Amino acid sequence: MRNRTTCHRGTEGQREKYAGMSLLGCIAKGNHIPLSLPLLSFCISVSLCLCGGFFSTVKAAEVRTLTLDQALEIAAARNRDILKAREFYKQVQGKYMEERSAALPQITLTGQLSRQQNDSQKILTGGFIPTRQDTGGAELGISQVVYSWGKVGAAIRAADIGFRTADERLRMARQGTYRDVSTAFYDILLARELHAISRQNLEQKSRHLDEAQRKYTAGVATDYDILAAEVSVQNARPDLIRTGNQLRSTKDRLRFILALEEDVDVVGALELTPAGLPSYEESLAIARKHRPELEELRRRKEIAGELVTIANADDKPRLDIKGGYGWRRLAAGDARGDGQDWNVGLYLSFPFFDGLKTRGKVAQAESELHALEIDEAKQADAISLEIRDALNHVREAQEIVTALTGTVEQAERLLIMAEKGYELGVKIRLEVDDAELNLNQAKGNLALARRDYLAALVNLNWTTGVLGEGNVPASSP
Repeated sequence: MRNRTTCHRGTEGQREKYAGMSLLGCIAKGNHIPLSLPLLSFCISVSLCLCGGFFSTVKAAEVRTLTLDQALEIAAARNRDILKAREFYKQVQGKYMEERSAALPQITLTGQLSRQQNDSQKILTGGFIPTRQDTGGAELGISQVVYSWGKVGAAIRAADIGFRTADERLRMARQGTYRDVSTAFYDILLARELHAISRQNLEQKSRHLDEAQRKYTAGVATDYDILAAEVSVQNARPDLIRTGNQLRSTKDRLRFILALEEDVDVVGALELTPAGLPSYEESLAIARKHRPELEELRRRKEIAGELVTIANADDKPRLDIKGGYGWRRLAAGDARGDGQDWNVGLYLSFPFFDGLKTRGKVAQAESELHALEIDEAKQADAISLEIRDALNHVREAQEIVTALTGTVEQAERLLIMAEKGYELGVKIRLEVDDAELNLNQAKGNLALARRDYLAALVNLNWTTGVLGEGNVPASSP
């Protein structure tokens, strides 16, 4: 109670002392703050501003601003699909080592210690043969396949082809990620443009409201003019909210593709220089040579051919060399002996009839090969259709960009003329609204056309199988 009374009724010097203390410091000491209401409000405002600035700085530090090249580098290192494709490469590497082991010598080390007791032998031998025997030994064995009717060689070749299949799957993942990152990047730029257009529209509506209020004060406008301007302002706000949310959503999508924890932003603009396009025949020839899906199917066909050879060898003769060297010990009663033990031999196995099991496996392998040939032809047809669509989308976007290039400038001039005429009283409000609507539509359509053109070019490169080749770091898995 003494401290609280002192805080309320202290001397002027004490009050100045307390006035110089921070708000949080007085609260921490459990004292009341002997400040006047204006000074207290000022301290609270300063504290909130400082805290707000601190948290704003922390939040801003969490936003990572990227260029398109930086986003592609991050995706090449962190994207989940690319990481999964690299793990598949490791699986194929392990499969190759497994299959190659069949052609190498198999070496094993075995050991044995045992004791056997059989008292029933007393009846037959009258006790002359010991009923307990102790045995022990160790052996180093080796086995090497000599001939397997091509089975081992085919397995090794199939595993080696699997390496190239894994390479194509990694290329496929990289190109798909490159396309998704580029499209998401351009979506952010488009959303930013649309958000800026919505903000400019709201600001313009607000200026019209201010102008209507000024005219109303001057006696040259009515309540209807003010009400119409207020309605226009309120109608412009939802579009600003929607475009702002769209901008946040596109940033979140890019962050998801890049597998980043912090928020991301991009730097750039929807700028383009229209260039000549390759013909359909040229694009199709490039796709048939570089498209990773076709390359992967070709590799799988080669593997399927080797699997036919492997299945066909199951009922054919096989020749192996086996040998062993070791030491053995035998103890039976009082008799004991030990010494070297070795063996070597050439072994032939010929399962000439297995109930037609091998024939069934061969039929399955051949059917798989034919199915892959059908898949290759189907994939080639699908790629040809994708190339036609991609070329058409590029041409469409290019023509729209060309058509809208001068429209924005004309719409801006039209709006300036309408506003000036409205100020002079020779234009009506409806004409100004029409000019604003035309300008916003022209800006939005041009931004959308530029985004579509850039995204269509990316998609065209993806359909031809050359997207990101030489641009994205191709670090070895």
